[in-house]
Amino acid sequence: MERLNQVDQIVDEVVKRIQAQQLSFEVEASGRHIHLSRAAVDALFGEGYQLTKVKDLSQPGQFVCKERITLVGPKGMFKNVVILGPERSASQVEVSMTDSRELGVKVPIRESGHIEGTPGVILINGERSLKLDKGLIVAKRHIHMTPEDAKKNHVVNGEIVKVKVSAARSLIFDDVVVRVSPKFATYMHIDYDEANACGLEKGTRGMIVK
Repeated sequence: MERLNQVDQIVDEVVKRIQAQQLSFEVEASGRHIHLSRAAVDALFGEGYQLTKVKDLSQPGQFVCKERITLVGPKGMFKNVVILGPERSASQVEVSMTDSRELGVKVPIRESGHIEGTPGVILINGERSLKLDKGLIVAKRHIHMTPEDAKKNHVVNGEIVKVKVSAARSLIFDDVVVRVSPKFATYMHIDYDEANACGLEKGTRGMIVK
């Protein structure tokens, strides 16, 4: 009987581990980058210019472009900042809190696309430049999630959750927004400040805790 109980305990533990793996998701670090509108591409590269795709990202349809831009703030600048495609309806520049201090701009934490009332920044490409009047944000940490995975995790679009990240300096991130869409692949995105805080490495996984 004792041996049967031990077997049951082992089976229960294996089942729990499998379930946890199914509910967990990969965590990715997102460095400073730019999303450009059609008008911004025209201004910085010439009318009708098409950005050059070089690598797909984890989110379907999103990609890294070959072109690079310089960001200029009141106190500093960043060269060779990556552009992500495809084009958007409005330009958006995403930096970390550390980056914002180097630029000399107080940058708010916002969800992607929520740029009303945000500061602008100057973009430079060679002799061409463009001054954005808004669009500079620190991206709110978030999880892109498929509807199927949202159902498994018992969460809905826009819900705020806590996520335990199992890494070299494992920690629990609070105030993480869940974004659900059939167009997404399930990944959590944090910036490099947050990635360094938890010792993120490739393949690191997180899990919602309530």
